[in-house]
Amino acid sequence: MDLRALLDRPTDAERLAVDDLLGPSEEFNGRVAYGGHEARARRQLLLPALHACQDAVGSISRGALGYISERLTVPPAELYGVATFYSLFNTDEARGTTVHVCDDIVCSQYGAKGLLQTLEGSELSWEASPCLGQCERAPAVMFHSPGEGYGNAAPVDSDTVGNVVFDELPHGVVHQDQSQLRLLRRIGRIDPTSLEAYRGSGGYQTLTRAIELGPDGVISALDESGLKGRGGAAFPIGIKWRGVADAPGPDKYVIANGDESEPGTFKDRLLMEGDPFAVIEAMTIYGFATGSTKGYIYVRGEYPTAEKRLRDAIVMASEAGLLGTRVANAGFDFDLEVRRGAGAYICGEETALFASIEGYRGEPRQKPPFPTQHGVFGRPTGINNIETLLAALEVIEGGAGEFARVGTEQSTGPKLFCVSGAVEKPGVFEVPFGTTLGEILALAGGVRGGRGLGAVLLGGAAGVFVDFSFLDMPLTFEDTREAGATLGSGAVIVFDENCDFGPVLRRIARFFEEESCGQCVPCRIGTVRQSEALARLNDGETLGTVADELERLDDLARVMTDASICGLGQTAASAIQSAIRLQLRGAPA
Repeated sequence: MDLRALLDRPTDAERLAVDDLLGPSEEFNGRVAYGGHEARARRQLLLPALHACQDAVGSISRGALGYISERLTVPPAELYGVATFYSLFNTDEARGTTVHVCDDIVCSQYGAKGLLQTLEGSELSWEASPCLGQCERAPAVMFHSPGEGYGNAAPVDSDTVGNVVFDELPHGVVHQDQSQLRLLRRIGRIDPTSLEAYRGSGGYQTLTRAIELGPDGVISALDESGLKGRGGAAFPIGIKWRGVADAPGPDKYVIANGDESEPGTFKDRLLMEGDPFAVIEAMTIYGFATGSTKGYIYVRGEYPTAEKRLRDAIVMASEAGLLGTRVANAGFDFDLEVRRGAGAYICGEETALFASIEGYRGEPRQKPPFPTQHGVFGRPTGINNIETLLAALEVIEGGAGEFARVGTEQSTGPKLFCVSGAVEKPGVFEVPFGTTLGEILALAGGVRGGRGLGAVLLGGAAGVFVDFSFLDMPLTFEDTREAGATLGSGAVIVFDENCDFGPVLRRIARFFEEESCGQCVPCRIGTVRQSEALARLNDGETLGTVADELERLDDLARVMTDASICGLGQTAASAIQSAIRLQLRGAPA
């Protein structure tokens, strides 16, 4: 055997990790049959196999890629394309513990720079990372150690970053009177790892109620409640669920989108970590109402605590007869599986998420066909984010009329907002739709240090900046739309009057440049040109006058908005254009 062949063999640890996931190895006699029904069915295990290797040894070697290629009958070049698409997969040489330091919008202003400077002079392996979803405790880091997997820690300072151990984060920060809460009422009050505690707090009574109503009754209640999706699109949930229920064929799927990667957003992480059984109960009702027998919870790779708690909760629910065959003795079957993402913002887009589950690069698909007719594995699929699913639980539990009495006519029910940045009490806040932006900031203790307000970024990097003139704006779908703003994912990132917005805008531009999947030209090229224009303006070296650069940025924004395949490109210029309009300090003017 020559040296090249030896180098391309998987190590025993890599082979064992893959075999533990896929079952005992098979004899291939040097031949691999690509394609076919069985191969397509097994391909969905591609990301779990890559994770298994990396968790075991800290990287995915060429030998491991070859072995996975054989086991799953995926062409090597195609598999390499998938492995290198996701930022959390390391296809370079094996490393020890790797520290991922969030240097995104919030953490970059609250300690990330000091952490990175410390790590540059250390022997630790490290990487700068986009938002880790720990914005209320900035600055945040994530660790990966071979044999142990991922762990989070926050806040972390430059004196302790090299000595921080894995930390199961607390349930989050809830500063409100919990007697007034619905979606957050169990957070911090019951043990999230105990099915008994969940059932003692009223858990699974809603599933019983849903079974009494029947599938059509559940969907009718959602219609009457006026519940709209909380992920940003605000699509009526009753219509979405009914679309799946009415789709022909026995094979249907429901998916919980827990790939919460929008900078400044961490509400779904709080719900998954602090109330995992509620997520599972909501998904079970989703499957029951739509006639789906299989569901997936897709959790972003940066949320290891949420992933662990959901996996453990599924095991406990299954053992209690609340998942699997004849759920709750009610005559329907429903299985649930957790899938871990691997660091790709684009997978928050529903069709890119489908591709990821199927074992492909997370690239969005053209619509139509829509997911309710042609979703994951080409079958009818319903997909909602975590907050939406828990809101659906509230509709079934308390009744459509009671839910609709909260909020406004067009924006019903409670809403979660993630407040971070320059406030005294960052955290997740549950308020009725129609609460004003100023009232949200007051709940968070106002601007940190008693300073004046510089601006607020609503909706995260894909959102828009607003200033003090928007403080009386009710936070509803209709009011923000009329004001030219957006609720987006519920992110509320606050900046004080001393903030230099130039670096913030350049970080937002770099975020979209790095996270673009590269599939469509307007986004792939436009995000790069946008970053370059902002860099030239910062350096004072423009391709003409400042007015020329601003016109170029405006042209890029129009092209990306009008011609990009998905929401990433369509919103990549939103925050930057809004900052220019407001003439924020340090923004191009």
